[in-house]
This record gives sequence, structure tokens and C-alpha cells, in this order.
Amino acid sequence: MAVSLLADEVSDLCLGKPALRALSISAAIADALSALKNSDESFISVWDCNCCSNHRKLGDACECQCVGKVCMVDVICYLCKDSNSLSPSLALKQPVSVLLPQLLPPLVMHVEPSCSLLEAMDLMLGGAQNLVVPIKNRLSIKRKQQQKLSSSSLTNHNGREFCWLTQEDIIRFILSSISLFSPIPALSIDSLGIISTDVVAVDYHSPASLALEAISRSLFDQTSVAVVDSDGFLIGEISPSTLGCCDETVAAAITTLSAGDLMAYIDCGGPPEDLVRVVKERLKDKGLEGMLEHFDMSSSLMPYLSTSSSSDEESTATSKLTRSGKHSRSMSYSARMVRRAEAIVCHPTSSLMAVMIQAIAHRVTYVWVIEDDCTLTGIVTFSDLLKVFRKHLETMA
Repeated sequence: MAVSLLADEVSDLCLGKPALRALSISAAIADALSALKNSDESFISVWDCNCCSNHRKLGDACECQCVGKVCMVDVICYLCKDSNSLSPSLALKQPVSVLLPQLLPPLVMHVEPSCSLLEAMDLMLGGAQNLVVPIKNRLSIKRKQQQKLSSSSLTNHNGREFCWLTQEDIIRFILSSISLFSPIPALSIDSLGIISTDVVAVDYHSPASLALEAISRSLFDQTSVAVVDSDGFLIGEISPSTLGCCDETVAAAITTLSAGDLMAYIDCGGPPEDLVRVVKERLKDKGLEGMLEHFDMSSSLMPYLSTSSSSDEESTATSKLTRSGKHSRSMSYSARMVRRAEAIVCHPTSSLMAVMIQAIAHRVTYVWVIEDDCTLTGIVTFSDLLKVFRKHLETMA
């Protein structure tokens, strides 16, 4: 029975999880940027330790607390602010703490390994996005040496390292025991009432800068920004997960391009050269010399700009997105692994199980819901799925 899952603890979900990379809260945004570019993870955890505090009394234990997380999208949105677009190099010198939202409850919370699965689900449904869990120390000599060369380090406190759990981890864990929830997985998402119509959408032709607030909100909500036409058809999306695999120069594209052009800019393994030229010209027209200088300097370090080019035919094919709501997107033009995916869509009649598998297979936390004519209906998120399973577990307790 599903009630057997109530005995599971978060430590069961931590098996095989890598230790977190840690960044000090006193580090500069430039340090966070460097750590993100050299990490395989989308987020870097930010820690506040009293080990070196002047207010720490002799004999007091050294305590560290994960106070938040940062990703490339945080940096991009920060650089897009008017005050920072004038001088990105100066903005990157600010402490990483300015990127952390002051929220209650916080997005990142510490839990003990004995925390139950039910408690973890409640914390996430209450607003937590990551649960930090202590794990057994596995820090080898080789990793310690590598750590010294990195702008971020592995979390290590009193002989313990830490990992964190996300909604995806819990959904995957539930999927491994999905038969216990029968017949719920076979029911349609429409009949379960979990299709949310509160979607963040922008018009294809609108300036991408107008989508900045929507991008920030979608990052917070762990969703995405739908790009639609005047008839409400889903053309594509501006996904934080896609932006997170780019670099900070995308801020220049958001400042100068339309939403539709921005999708093409972050697609196909690197921005088309014609759009790169447009960005440079518009930065110059706007008098954003500081951003232009940073853009030119960073662009000169990107090998794809000099070693690869797109034909007009390829560029046209990239920018044309079908009304099926599907479009190809390459998720990295940094040194990280290039990922190509499609905007994931389902229909109101899709089963809960099908939506779960879609989301997990494509490493997204949401699935767009469209009608047969490709009109955007809503969205289903991991939070929506967790609510269904949480309610079922409660009735079985």
C-alpha cells in the first residue's frame, strides 16, 4: 500500500547524490559567475559561515548555513537592470548576497536525514525548492586538491558534506513506486483538476526586455515563459533552464531583441551571427557602451563565433517555430554539455503518469497543456503532481 512510503526518509533519496558546491555569501557575483561556468550543475549553493566571524567567541562551534542558491539566470536578470547595464563589470563586483531573495519561508531549507518523505513534501509544497541534507563525508585527497583550484568548494562541516533534494528527486522516487497509487496515475490531468491556467506568457513580437519580470517569476515558480502569437497559439518558450546554460552576455540580447528573436538567439548551440550583429548595433544605439564592451570581450572567447557559421537556410529554419508548440533548442554554448530538447506539451486528456514521464525524461519541472488546435490551455507543474500524491498519502495514513 502507498502508506508504506510514509516510513521512507530523505536519506533514502540521497543515495548517490553528489556533494554540493559551496560559495561564500561574501563572494562577488563575478566569483559566482566563474563557479557556474565551471560547474556541471545549474545552481551553486551559497553559504554563511561564522568560522571567520569577528563576533565568534573562543570555543564556539563553527557553524555553516546554506542561505540560498544562485544560477546563471539570476546573474542575467541582474545585469539587465538599467543601473547595471551601464557598467556590467562594476555590477559583477557586488557581493553575491544581492542576488538572494529575502523570502519566508526560504527557498533553501536544512533538514535532518531522518526527515520523513511526507515532511519533505510538505516543506516543498510550502515554498521550499531545495532541502539541504547532511551526507557522509566522501572527500578524497584528490578532490581536496581539485577544490583548492576551484572558485567554489565542496561543502564540508564537522566531517560532513551536504547534498540537496529537489521536487524532481521526490517525483522520481514516487515514480519508482507508482503502482502503489493506482488508479490515480491512469487518470487524466483534467479529471484530477491540476491544470493551472496561471501561466506566464509574452507575445512573440514584444520586446524581450518586457519579459524580464516574467523570466524572474518563472525562475521562482520553477516554470517557464510561454511565447504566444496574437491568437494564443503556443509558439515556443523562454525557459530559465535554457537561459541557465547560456552565459551572462544573454543580458545584452534581452535588452535589445524581441521575444521571438531571443528564442532564436538561445537556440541551435549558439546565437546566429546576424543576431549577434543586431545586438551590437542596438547596444551602440542605446548608448550602452559598458555592456557592449563586456559583450565584445566575452564573445571573443566563444569559439563558436569564429569556427562555426549558420547558413541563411539554417538560420531561417531555426527561427521558424511550428504551431505544434514544439521547437528545438540547444541548451548550452558554454563549455558544458550541449542539450537539445523540445518544448514539452501534453493535452488535457493526458494521464498523470504520461505527464510525469514526459517531465522527468526531458528534465523539466513542468509540461505545457495545449488543445488540439495548439491553443495554450495551461500548465502542469511538479508542485501540482506533489499535491495529488500528498493528498493520497494523507488519506492512506
